[in-house]
Amino acid sequence: MQITLNGHCKEVTDNTTVAELLTSLGLDPTRVAIELNQQVISRERFGDTLINAGDSIEIVQFVGGG
Repeated sequence: MQITLNGHCKEVTDNTTVAELLTSLGLDPTRVAIELNQQVISRERFGDTLINAGDSIEIVQFVGGG
């Protein structure tokens, strides 16, 4: 199914959760914030939040440094 990920079209499998998407992208769920269809998703809900066809997801990574 097609979703929009950070402004770009991306194909993901049906019944994919936010947590599974992050794993497939190689991202650490403790170092990102997720917005799904303009709603911020709490980290505790990553594992049970399903992605649907047409969803828009924005991922912001936290970067340390100085």
